[in-house]
Parts: sequence; C-alpha cells; structure tokens
Amino acid sequence: MESTFPVVDLSTLNNGDERGSTMELINDACENWGFFELVNHGISHELLDTVEKLTKEHYRKCMEERFKEMVAAKGLAAVQSEVGDIDWESTFYLRHLPTSNMSEIPDLEEDYRKAMKEFAGELEKLAEQLLDLLCENLGLEKGYLKNTFYGSNGPTFGTKVSNYPPCPKPDLIKGLRAHTDAGGLILLFQDDKVSGLQLLKDGQWIDVPPMKHSIVINLGDQLEVITNGKYKSVLHRVIAQTDGNRMSIASFYNPGSDAVIYPAPALVTKESEESQVYPKFVFEDYMKLYAGLKFQAKEPRFEAMKTIESTVKLDPIVTV
Repeated sequence: MESTFPVVDLSTLNNGDERGSTMELINDACENWGFFELVNHGISHELLDTVEKLTKEHYRKCMEERFKEMVAAKGLAAVQSEVGDIDWESTFYLRHLPTSNMSEIPDLEEDYRKAMKEFAGELEKLAEQLLDLLCENLGLEKGYLKNTFYGSNGPTFGTKVSNYPPCPKPDLIKGLRAHTDAGGLILLFQDDKVSGLQLLKDGQWIDVPPMKHSIVINLGDQLEVITNGKYKSVLHRVIAQTDGNRMSIASFYNPGSDAVIYPAPALVTKESEESQVYPKFVFEDYMKLYAGLKFQAKEPRFEAMKTIESTVKLDPIVTV
C-alpha cells in the first residue's frame, strides 16, 4: 500500500492531545520523505493570495516575453531528443538575509516588493519555529539548529521565484532536473492548480500534491549532515506540463556563509564516529562545490568535503 504524502496541521501543536501525534508525523516525514506539507501554518491566506496574484502579474508583464525569446533562441520548441543541460523555467532571485537586494531588482513594483518583504518575514519566523520542532524531535536543545546556522552574520535567507510555462515537449525537457537542495530548510509556496513537483521515494517518483494555501517543506543537505543522516535530503524535480503556467516560490533558510557545519555531537554514535560518514566544513565551501555539481548525487559532494576537511584544520568560530 502506498503511504500518503505527509500533511501536517501546525495548529494541532497547541492541542495537548494531538501534539504528540503531530510531532511523530513530522519526525516520520523527515526520516522517510524529506518533505511534508503544512496547513494552518499561521501565514494569512490573504497575504498568500496577494503574493500569488502579484507574482503571476509580474511574470506576464516582465518575464514571459523574455522566456519566449530564450526558447526561440535555443530552438527548444522543436527539440527531438532529451535536453540534459537546461531547465524549462523562468526565474529570479530575491535575497533577504543577511542583507536584502529587493531594492536593486529592476521592474518590481512597489506593492509586489512590499508583499514579498512581508511574506519573507513570515517565512523566516516559520522556518525558525520548524527548526525548533526538529530539535525537539531529535533530542537536541532548543535553538541548536538555529545557532548552528548562525555563523557570524546570521543565516542566509533568499527566495527563488519561478514560473514553469506550458512546454510543448515535457517528455524531453524537464521543468527542473532532479537534485537535492544544498542548504537547510526550504519553504515552498506552490501553485495549487498546476502540479509538477515530484520527489523520489523508494525508487518511485511521487507527486507533491498542490494544495491551496499550503507551504511545502523540504530538507536540504545541511540538515542531513547535522542530523548525521537521521534526516535526509531527497531528490526532487519539476515535470513541465503542456498546459497551465505553474508558479513556484521557494524560500531557502540556509546557514550563514561562514557557519561551520558538522554532525551534532549528541547524534553521533561510537560506530558512526569511527566510520565518519559526514564531513565538517564551512557552508560557503560546500556551496562553491555544489554550484558545479547540483544535478549530480550528493554523496560525492560529502566525500569531497571530507578530503578538504583533512587538509584544512577548521578553527572554531566564536558565536555569541
């Protein structure tokens, strides 16, 4: 029997009777799926509707024409064989922490900028709440994950705004090729009508169901390292569709660039210490490596970081 995609009602955490089973559901999702979907997460539906409406308008006004030109220039509409080096997506990036670049992005209208700023603030609070729930499930002290992510300037937090327009050859061109996310915790606000996001579980590609006003959470490579493999980052991809334009707003709550990442000592057993599966590294070094290897398996990335680790002695970073 196929188990159903984990959907977590965050409001049940305030209810003594239901809290235990909700925490178990989150733990099971982190161990066995790497993904779960949140409802009643505390972000107002009105704000989500505004963000969706303005994102779709911005795409139509500022991005659609550019995307069509790119497709024409690369001859993508007429491809005959599988395309392995390009994704059928139109994207731009917003950085929120440690410093925001929102004022530098051209063609963002004031109401859109304002909505995205408010949305990012809400997601940041939600990410920190979730990290503490993970700490509770892992038996780590409250704040452990947030502090590990902190580095000297706080976490890195940014948003990738994507649209996946209708694609004439979805069997040959992926919306986004399979990968695991490099960072920490990913919070995704996705289209509730057009699907396309899939994750790999037990050798099968499974759809992440579109649900109105939900936030999809998935775990990045850094949480796999810090939990010493108890929680895993999972391969996922986006399948392009022949009709419908899928909106995807993915926010990445990641460690600061100089944060030192390593398995939490409380989660390292004698055996795993001897076999030392996961490396210790500075987050920025991992990101440099990831940039060229995003669409490849994560294990060689961890191995490469181990090699770097053995040649460089990491000084402990003082955190206040």
